[in-house]
Amino acid sequence: MRCRLRIRAPLFVTVLVLAGAFQTAGQEVIDRIAARVENDVILLSEVRELSRYQRLVDGKSESDSQILDRLVDQWIVRTEASAARFPRPSSAEVDHSVDLLKQSFASTAEFEARKIDCRLSDPEIREMVESQLYLSSYLDSRFRPAVQIDPQEISKFYRSRGSSRQSPRTRTTDARCRPRRHPGSAAAAGNHGTGGAMDSRKPRPTARR
Repeated sequence: MRCRLRIRAPLFVTVLVLAGAFQTAGQEVIDRIAARVENDVILLSEVRELSRYQRLVDGKSESDSQILDRLVDQWIVRTEASAARFPRPSSAEVDHSVDLLKQSFASTAEFEARKIDCRLSDPEIREMVESQLYLSSYLDSRFRPAVQIDPQEISKFYRSRGSSRQSPRTRTTDARCRPRRHPGSAAAAGNHGTGGAMDSRKPRPTARR
């Protein structure tokens, strides 16, 4: 199940013409701005890195325009998480997520071969895993349903009902829930494979080309 992020207010996004941003005749582009989001920028190198990471995890990557769209989505969520002072994942959590990614391959040799083919280093993979884990953890904490059970109601229920199979009355906070996704899978929201598919019922930013 793949969800898309929607921002709640108009966001100024300038997307450069991809044909010109991603290729220049007769020469290799080292880096350039692929899009401007508010006062920030998304670089061509970021698009390329996420493309390589998708190939590592999924065996294929999305188009440049789809990846750029994901990076805009991630920028929005990262900005919200930073404003909320959401904690970064611990080193142990990142280590565990990297291990899960490696275990998704048939063998260590297969993982190393794919890593070389995708031209990704261990630090780059770890940085990407940490970023996706941070975003997915923030969205999980924001949208998972919160269920609260009053301890006094539990005691009262069992005193009055005895061994009844009925459930005690609960108070459930109305919230949208996202499927739990592990950081190394193609469907993660973190969504490592696609680079973070997210949804928060917000209108998409208006892109100006």
